[in-house]
Amino acid sequence: MRRLIVEEPLSRAAVWSRRTAVFALATAGVSIALSRLGHADPAAVLTVFGAALVLAFLAVLLACSAAVVIWRTGRRGADQAGLAFVLSLALLTDPAYLTVAALRLPALGDISTDLEAPPSFMISTKAREARAGRPAPVWNPALAPLQRAAYPEVQPVLVDLEADQAYQLSLRIAKELGWQVIDANPPNLRVDGAAQIEATARSLVFGFVDDIVIRIRPLATQTRIDLRSTSRVGRHDFGANARRIDKFAAAVQESMTER
Repeated sequence: MRRLIVEEPLSRAAVWSRRTAVFALATAGVSIALSRLGHADPAAVLTVFGAALVLAFLAVLLACSAAVVIWRTGRRGADQAGLAFVLSLALLTDPAYLTVAALRLPALGDISTDLEAPPSFMISTKAREARAGRPAPVWNPALAPLQRAAYPEVQPVLVDLEADQAYQLSLRIAKELGWQVIDANPPNLRVDGAAQIEATARSLVFGFVDDIVIRIRPLATQTRIDLRSTSRVGRHDFGANARRIDKFAAAVQESMTER
C-alpha cells in the first residue's frame, strides 16, 4: 500500500512578497538606467524610484507576515519570503543611509572652500552649453554658517607651487577623479595671475550632474586653490559635495607629499 504524502500548502504572503520584491527591484533598475542614459528628467526618475521603495517596503511587510504564518502553520514558502526580504533590504539600505544623513546634516547643495568670496562659475560658451541653458548657480551667503558648522574641514588648499604648476596639478587631479573638464583658463590669461577650471561630476547611482569650479590664485609665497561644488538636483546633497572637495584636497596633499 502506497503511503500518501500530503504537502503543506504554500503561503500566499510568501509568494506575493517575492513577486513584489522582484518588481520593486526591476522598477528601481529601470529608473536608474533611464537616468544614467539621460532619457528621463530627474523629477520623473525620483518619482519612479520612490514608488520602487514603497514596493520594497511592502515586500518586507509581506515577508514578515509570511514568516509568522509559516512559523505557526508550517506552510511552505520560507525560501520565497527570505528571498523577498533580502532583495528588499538591498534596495532599502542606501535610502535608509541617506535618510539618516538628511537628519544629521543641513540641507545644503552648494559647498565652497571660500565662504566670503566663493569661486564664480564661468559664463563662457562651453560652460553655458554644459549647463544646457541653466543659469550659473548663485551663491547664498545666508547658508554659510550652516556649512561652517557642518563641514569645518572644508578649507582652501595652500600649496608651495607657482600658480601655473598649481593649475596643471589641479587639472590633472580633476581628470584623475573622473570629473569632466568643461573649460579652463590658465593663469597667464589674467593680469592677477588667477586661473580657473570648470568641470562636472556625476553621482554614483543616478548619474545626476553636479557642477564644479576650481579657482587658483597666487599669494605672496604660496598658491591658494579654492573649490566650489554645486548639485543641480535637489536642495540636499547628503554631504556629497563636501566629500568631493575633501577627495580633491586629499589628492593634492598626497601629490605634494610625493614631490
